[in-house]
Amino acid sequence: MNEDTVKGKWKQLSGKLKEKWGKLTDDDLKRAEGNKDYLVGKLQEHYGLAKDKAEQHLKELGHP
Repeated sequence: MNEDTVKGKWKQLSGKLKEKWGKLTDDDLKRAEGNKDYLVGKLQEHYGLAKDKAEQHLKELGHP
């Protein structure tokens, strides 16, 4: 997969993330790019989700 494809997929995913979890800021998403642990941590911080639930939600949206 080339870099443009990866960036395109991230833009689609970040749009879905903002739609579902409005408390995530653009800065959160920019810092989370390619860092699943950071994104899981932000979901836990903003929404009080358990780690396994946050990971499950991300997987459902198509995050690897």
